[in-house]
Amino acid sequence: MSVNIYKCMEKRSIFSLRIEDAGYPALLREIADPPQRLYCLGCREILEGLSRKVVAVVGTRKMTAYGKQSAVSIVSGLAASGVTVVSGLALGIDAVAHQTQLEAGGRTLAVLGCGVDVIYPPQNSGLYHKMIDRGLIISEFPPGVKPRPEYFPRRNRLISGLSQAVVVIEGQLKSGSLITAKLALDQGREVMAVPGPINAANSRGPAYLIKNGAVVVESALDIIEALNLPV
Repeated sequence: MSVNIYKCMEKRSIFSLRIEDAGYPALLREIADPPQRLYCLGCREILEGLSRKVVAVVGTRKMTAYGKQSAVSIVSGLAASGVTVVSGLALGIDAVAHQTQLEAGGRTLAVLGCGVDVIYPPQNSGLYHKMIDRGLIISEFPPGVKPRPEYFPRRNRLISGLSQAVVVIEGQLKSGSLITAKLALDQGREVMAVPGPINAANSRGPAYLIKNGAVVVESALDIIEALNLPV
């Protein structure tokens, strides 16, 4: 680790975990290409709950009112059941998932495709600072690294790798959410999807997943039962 990175971490209260460290997420060690080091910003104690009851909730940036309502309802139920929610701090469904968890007093973790000290997207600045106070932000990229398009598929493998299941709420066939779902399958994780109106473009991704065996999710209880999680 360079001196500049170390100084930045010290200034911003960023801590790191190596793969051999005791606090490194156990589920993440299971994937084919786990990062050798994670950079973390926020509440360290959230890491303690990553060995049990962890679900990723992802979806389109251009959500509809239906998608938002579905995300709030499902994530509220997960929070009430003590499930940690992982997402990517993107606009749309990701942001709603994090915000809903925070408002419910639940645990939430965001994975970034840039350094944890870089606010991206900038429109989520307020949520970013709330995550530092009451959630956790992590990345495999060192502080100061700016987002690049090729970094987001790498980010998505961590979202699915940290989780027991990935729930997709709205998304088109060619979307980051579908990439995350495919990565989840490759990692042996459960894939779930919220059905939507049959005439809506945002329903095509979930419909495709459901046709190919994804668990249909209409409430948090569907997730909890499918994973056999203690309530």
